Amino acid sequence: MTEAKIPLAGVIGCPVSHSKSPQLHGHWLKTHGIAGHYVPMHVEPADLAEAIRAMPKMGFVGANVTIPHKEAVMEIADKVTDRAKLIGAANTLIFREDGTILADNTDGYGFITNLHQGAPDWDPQSGPAIVLGAGGACRAVVASLIEAGVPEILLSNRTRERAEQLQKDFGNRIRVVEWLQAGNAIEEGKLIVNTTSLGMAGKPRLRVPLDGLRSDSVVTDLIYAPLKTGLLETAEEAGCTVVDGLGMLLHQAVPGFERWFGHRPEVDAATRAAVLG
Repeated sequence: MTEAKIPLAGVIGCPVSHSKSPQLHGHWLKTHGIAGHYVPMHVEPADLAEAIRAMPKMGFVGANVTIPHKEAVMEIADKVTDRAKLIGAANTLIFREDGTILADNTDGYGFITNLHQGAPDWDPQSGPAIVLGAGGACRAVVASLIEAGVPEILLSNRTRERAEQLQKDFGNRIRVVEWLQAGNAIEEGKLIVNTTSLGMAGKPRLRVPLDGLRSDSVVTDLIYAPLKTGLLETAEEAGCTVVDGLGMLLHQAVPGFERWFGHRPEVDAATRAAVLG
């Protein structure tokens, strides 16, 4: 009598103890009665390639990747998806049956799906998006907004050079706005996105003037600790539709879970409660 292999997946980071992914995937595995396991793995940068190449031999079918490994894994993988190349980082690894490793990035999918779920009336073509920040998460957001059909993205970052690099990489739909002028740009936005860490627990607050917010705008923050940031509180008071950042974390996990465990999970109230709990 032969036993079926129990599929394993996990999240690789350094550190990794903060990750919500084990709670999330554990909830889905239990909800759908799947015989599988998802574990956190602290891997030092010097050990990354050796660790990843050993994982398929131990029964792993894939893994999520978090800081600081999201760029380095692209050099280790045998194949990298076009969207991961465009974003310049990978957050999902798939160990394929032929022995090859595929690196993908699902952050943009998670962002745009969360946005549509939280603001179902938002029309990407209704007007410009204002994006604050120019880091790795921003690249995924910009790529997904362009793909969704947003006509123009006004990008503002504390270091202008990083914003200009994104403009070079993503083309003429990006307009760079000085950080000190970000408050004025908000008046133009049908969508406002904070991709910076400003407003996160333990970080300085976002000091961009928000008096230009319009009630017909959608405002979202990639931060989910706290769940309702100062930006979202102010936007809610102004009558805007607000979308918190937790849904992006949840939705970006869906494609990986489906590939690894053969079932497409739903992001619902129970999923949010499992991760917040």
